[in-house]
Amino acid sequence: MIAHPVRRPLRADQVLACTLAFACAAAAAQVSETVDAMIARDIQVAEAQYGQLLDRLRGQPGFPRSVAKGEVVTVGPLDWTAGFFPGTLWYLYEATGEARWRSAATRYTADTAPAKFDKSQHDLGFMLGSGYGNGLRLTGDASYRDAMLAGATTLLTRFNPKVGSIQSWDLWPGSTWAYPVIIDNMMNLELLMWAARASSEARYREVAIAHADTTLKHHFRPDGSSYHLVDYDPQTGAVRGRVTVQGKADGSAWARGQAWGLYGFTMMYRETGKDAYLRQAQKIAAFYMGHPRLPTDKVPYWDFDDPAIPSAPRDAAAAAIASAALLELAGRSEPALARGYRDFAEQTLRSLSSPAYLAAPGTNGGFLLMHATGHKPAGTEIDVPLNYADYYFLEALLRLRAASSGAARTGGTGGTGPSR
Repeated sequence: MIAHPVRRPLRADQVLACTLAFACAAAAAQVSETVDAMIARDIQVAEAQYGQLLDRLRGQPGFPRSVAKGEVVTVGPLDWTAGFFPGTLWYLYEATGEARWRSAATRYTADTAPAKFDKSQHDLGFMLGSGYGNGLRLTGDASYRDAMLAGATTLLTRFNPKVGSIQSWDLWPGSTWAYPVIIDNMMNLELLMWAARASSEARYREVAIAHADTTLKHHFRPDGSSYHLVDYDPQTGAVRGRVTVQGKADGSAWARGQAWGLYGFTMMYRETGKDAYLRQAQKIAAFYMGHPRLPTDKVPYWDFDDPAIPSAPRDAAAAAIASAALLELAGRSEPALARGYRDFAEQTLRSLSSPAYLAAPGTNGGFLLMHATGHKPAGTEIDVPLNYADYYFLEALLRLRAASSGAARTGGTGGTGPSR
């Protein structure tokens, strides 16, 4: 890739000019913008936003996660979202080839190193795969491989063969759970599948497949929607209950949970070729895409079953995750389905690229997407930017660009395929 000169942070007058140009271009885009032009515009906005965000954070510890009361919220390296910031920087490097993004991504990736040995949570795929995984893919740095293998080995410690799953959370004080597993956990299996290839050790793959099979058996309803949390008996593997923590109700369809499942089973089909995973991904896609309460702009409400709809908050993060997943699923499905998945993802990304969701340069605390929802039942991160919304938005854009050009692409922790 070609390294370009470092660009300085925008002055206030430049920010205003960029904002006005963005608004005009975005308005025109709703009618005539090509996919390539939309992606180029989005990347330009991302460069402006993240350049200012880096400048704002200079000399401060931590990773930007969101915005609260007008201030950027930062977290430490053991927060489940920490890796998304360096991951987004790696995507900017991939998109532009500019050395400044590689330099920043390298610095922030190194700061997530403590996660390698964190046995207290299941999110090591998020925490390490986003930064170290993309860094390894784009640079070949052997130290990144070592960090990923260490993290994958740590993740294995949370697996119970009697349950056939990786435990998501340690038991909370006062909770009645015995062995909680959440749908989000599907996203961390990519780290294990990568580790099996990188180390030639089957144990990583065996655990990932066991977890996916257990999730497939117990997490889904007949219509393809998923429960958020399934609680197991750690001695027998029997299901003790199916509940929600982040959704509206135990029986509701939490939007981001549906997106995690869609992405996770698409990825596991890529890694294993198991038809059951492909069929499940397609079933989730049918539920999500055809839901009668999905808005026309394809950006879902935070929970499909919130009775407050249409006044309920949206979740741009769920939309971005689902778009990235559908673009990969399109590359692995028969032509008729593939066209539908790709068209739906493109329509969603056009909505996310509009002024309704894409922040104008100089606003939104430096983040890209507006109107994401983190944890509605807890009353936290509602209608705010979120770092993982930006990460999957850029991933989806790069996948769309690859699909439009017909080029193969690799991504994340090293998966390969026409949309990955």
